[in-house]
Amino acid sequence: MDITSDTFKNKTVLITGAASGLGKAMAIGFAEAGASVIVSDINDAGTEVASEINGEFIKADLSSMEETQKMCMQTLKLVESVDILVNNAGFQKMSPVEEFPDQLWSNMIQVMLISAFQTIKYFLPSMKNQGWGRIINISSIHGLVASPYKSAYNSAKHGLIGLTKTVALEAGQHGITVNAICPGYARTPIVESQIRDQANYHGIAKDEVVDQIILAPAAIKRLIEPDEISQLALFLASENARSITGSAYSIDAGWVAR
Repeated sequence: MDITSDTFKNKTVLITGAASGLGKAMAIGFAEAGASVIVSDINDAGTEVASEINGEFIKADLSSMEETQKMCMQTLKLVESVDILVNNAGFQKMSPVEEFPDQLWSNMIQVMLISAFQTIKYFLPSMKNQGWGRIINISSIHGLVASPYKSAYNSAKHGLIGLTKTVALEAGQHGITVNAICPGYARTPIVESQIRDQANYHGIAKDEVVDQIILAPAAIKRLIEPDEISQLALFLASENARSITGSAYSIDAGWVAR
């Protein structure tokens, strides 16, 4: 794959949850490849990311259907169309099903699944009109397998793969591909926080948490770097991947191979 500084010239990319972690890495990656990038996040740090890449920032709380719709409308006021849509927004909360707060469960489904449906709904028409588009949904290894105490997260990420396959079938004849990326444990602020919490809970060093707990099922005992996931997103958005659609790609150091 040959991604250059003008690979995505004249293309507009919207990335949700792009103030940090995987979203930030993808925003930088697409900008370096020539795209105009719109950064969306609930966190004001998205302003700094947008400034760094000469992009635009739209603050939005995607736990609200109304806020998500508003973000889509604001985007379409800025640009005629979104050529590449990356649904990345998400967060985690671990709790047994019987103790999981109803509203929090609902919020997580909204952020990670329903908001993705909404963005696709609002940006798909212009992709169809121009006969080209790329939709990349950031699922997870937990969209392929389950772990205990993650009922909302597992449900949303599994659902996102189902949404990916459905839209791929509906949009393929219009030159639009729709794929999901299923990352394992990457070096992001959320994962770093989980490592600290696990280290405190078990009374062991953070390196031991990574080797013995988080990456115990993995073949390669290291955290994935956000740039690795960014590179996969760039490939799926490129013309090299024009025949790939409806797929869910694991990038997980062998975590789900067992």
